[in-house]
Amino acid sequence: MQAVSRVHITPHMHWDREWYFTTEESRILLINNMEEILTRLEIDPEYRFYVLDGQTAVLEDYFAIKPENHQRVKALVQAGKLIIGPWYTQTDTMVVSGESIVRNLMYGMRDCLSFGEPMKIGYLPDSFSMSSQLPHIFNGFGITRAMFWRGCSERHGTHKTEFLWQSNDGSEVAAQVLPLGYAIGKYLPEDEAGLRKRLDSYFTVLENASVTKDILLPNGHDQMPLQQNIFPVMARLREIYPQREFVMSRFEEVFERIEASRERLATLKGEFNDGKYMRVHRTISSTRMDIKIAHAEIENKIVNILEPLAAIAWSLGFEYHHGLLEKMWKEILKNHAHDSIGCCCSDKVHQEIMTRFILADDMAENLVRFYMRKIVDNMPVQHADADKLTFFNLLPYPREEVINTTIRIRAQQFSLVDEQGQPVEYFIRAAREIDPGLVDRQIVHYGNYDPFMEYDIQLYQSLPAMGYCTLHIHANQTGQQRQATAQPAELLENDYYRIGLNANGTLDIVDKQTGCRYQQVLQLEDGSDDGDEYDYSPARDEWLIYSTQSAVATSVKHEAWQSTATLELRMALPANLQQRAERRSEGYLDVQCQVTLAHHSRRIDIETWLDNQADDHRVRVLIPTPFASENVLADNQFGCITRPVDDPAMAVWQQEGWKEAPIPVWQLMNFAALHDEQHGLALFTEGLREFEIVGERRDTFALTLFRSVGVLGKEELLLRPGRPSGIKLPTPDSQMRGKLHCRFSLFGFAGDPHLAGVMQQARAYVTPVRCYNKIPFDAMKLNLAPFRTPLHFSLLSMAESGPALSVLKKAEDAEALIIRVYNPSEQVSIGGSLTLASPAQEWLETGMDEQPLPQQSAATGDFTQLAPCQSKTFRFIR
Repeated sequence: MQAVSRVHITPHMHWDREWYFTTEESRILLINNMEEILTRLEIDPEYRFYVLDGQTAVLEDYFAIKPENHQRVKALVQAGKLIIGPWYTQTDTMVVSGESIVRNLMYGMRDCLSFGEPMKIGYLPDSFSMSSQLPHIFNGFGITRAMFWRGCSERHGTHKTEFLWQSNDGSEVAAQVLPLGYAIGKYLPEDEAGLRKRLDSYFTVLENASVTKDILLPNGHDQMPLQQNIFPVMARLREIYPQREFVMSRFEEVFERIEASRERLATLKGEFNDGKYMRVHRTISSTRMDIKIAHAEIENKIVNILEPLAAIAWSLGFEYHHGLLEKMWKEILKNHAHDSIGCCCSDKVHQEIMTRFILADDMAENLVRFYMRKIVDNMPVQHADADKLTFFNLLPYPREEVINTTIRIRAQQFSLVDEQGQPVEYFIRAAREIDPGLVDRQIVHYGNYDPFMEYDIQLYQSLPAMGYCTLHIHANQTGQQRQATAQPAELLENDYYRIGLNANGTLDIVDKQTGCRYQQVLQLEDGSDDGDEYDYSPARDEWLIYSTQSAVATSVKHEAWQSTATLELRMALPANLQQRAERRSEGYLDVQCQVTLAHHSRRIDIETWLDNQADDHRVRVLIPTPFASENVLADNQFGCITRPVDDPAMAVWQQEGWKEAPIPVWQLMNFAALHDEQHGLALFTEGLREFEIVGERRDTFALTLFRSVGVLGKEELLLRPGRPSGIKLPTPDSQMRGKLHCRFSLFGFAGDPHLAGVMQQARAYVTPVRCYNKIPFDAMKLNLAPFRTPLHFSLLSMAESGPALSVLKKAEDAEALIIRVYNPSEQVSIGGSLTLASPAQEWLETGMDEQPLPQQSAATGDFTQLAPCQSKTFRFIR
């Protein structure tokens, strides 16, 4: 008799390093469980496979305590019994950047190769949604298979669990969805009644949805030890279900059967973010916004600042510190596991997550300053007794920027000159006297107590592409100081915008280049949040409160090259949900908002300082536009994605039994844009990665600043009925009481957003010019290098639109540089190239794993054609 289906039982564990428990608590269980796993694999030839959750951080945690078992693990991996990788940690895919996902795979697979071969499956059994760019990233590591649970429904194009999944550029993987999750085979009972109760309905669902009739029964769960009696259970299954074949196998065997049925598979594109059959927790993107912001800041600092700066330093002759970079990367990758970066954890775990970000940021900031110092310390002395001020531009095109920086000098006045000796104008924003011991304690040690002056200065500077330039500071000379500009008190204006301040604390903005007018910009909306750490959900008795109902104090400060408006107000808010239902307001939110318009800038930069003294609410900033839209554009990993501003399923989700409402709240990396055929407005952010398009005409950005909840999981939410997600654990820190600093920016443009360089400008927003002030004193001493560095340097240059830079770094295993670029357009293929300051000795296209591709066709500096949302990686020696 031919079997109805073949049931693949795969022993595994799903290992959350932390969740409602800490990493150290789970490590104790890990040590216990690993001994059982290793011993069973070693002594039982029939127990053929065990999947170690696809992440090598588990092994790192284990070997920190049990280094003596390294060889045992290696032997089992090489025998094909213990299956490891390919990830370092099982990453989230919606709020972490493309480079973070690439490094996660790169470090995970490199860790695996020290033991044996990694599992070449994009295995993400519990991440909350799937980015549309995952097939492209997987292919960059030679991975052509993907397995996941969450986000899929028939709306994507098939009701089957096996299909071909493509990114926009045509990158493709064979996909296996786990429609009932990764734990349906956990703790399988041995009695017939128990097995039938569990599996009768499961088999019907799995078989109806399967193309191949090879169905998965993963035998494992969160922190679950291996099931010792799995073979008696399998024997019982064969008795109960003789029409089915039961085998212990590894996931690869299932994929071989899927690939053999390729012609019967549907081909799907796009992201999987539907909560119809499983929860995807789309609004988790705004939980613990303090952590989300810290995450984006360190992610951007490493990728946009540190790695290209280190590449410049290496090109000049200094060491590239791979070990330090790997250490800081792994600190933040530990936080990229879905529960950790989602912030659906206990307060104690969130403290540990934030501590890792703080540690990684400390490492990154100190290494940035070290590289700048090494470069500037070794410059020639062009002006005797002059200090230096060096500006580093880590973008691949020249910039003209208003720069605010700080210098220290033992003088009451000073002048700035450029490399040709020409005076440079500057504006003093503030000055203060500081103790010399803060500069170098040795000064005070030898009895010199003369104070230093610290000056906050502003200047306008032209900067070379991917490089630096240097000014000289002469003490006790009269400098060419610029005065503050004279402008109307209630107006900010430059060549691009006229910004008026309304009495209700909002802005009216006129884009002079496009003629577009934006009215009532920056109104704050406060509403209830009766949800949990996983999901926003409004109270059943909602009461919306707006900042325009509060008194506001405004002031404007005009400086030499920029103007800043400050808005201050206190919103009276309900202290909790009960007060909101009763329409009482005994809590509050203090708001200080600074709007900065630099001369010659196409950006309007906005910073907010919030002090929240209320619970269970969500705060969003509203930015109306004249662009009524059906769709909104946002960036994701190595590209962009267009999404609808409304979801028709919102009208029927309850009748259809969705697990959560398909509210059109979306994620972004660094920008979202609304536009028509002629004009548009882009919203740039750093860490604020959740937005919605609202308004009767669907023309208004609603950018979430934070949401405030007090429990890890809660049942029967308005937008997510049923059981709690996670557990009902109080998390008072997630109420976000206290202070929060966040920032975003507005960028008007004409025409197509990609031709206007919106993606490049979004990166520029999170890639500030870095400055280094060289003075004769240093708290920590360094010897000079045996070579000199130039006063002015540019490594390479690219156009300001077209292909966008993703990363510039040194290769992991070669004396060469790696550059990765991508096409941000979803529709159009583009070409592009870079210009190197000196001829390249080698130009090879590689995968994301930095291994050269077998076919090489690109001329030096040429990116060749980039398909929509395609990235390419090149290795070059200069």
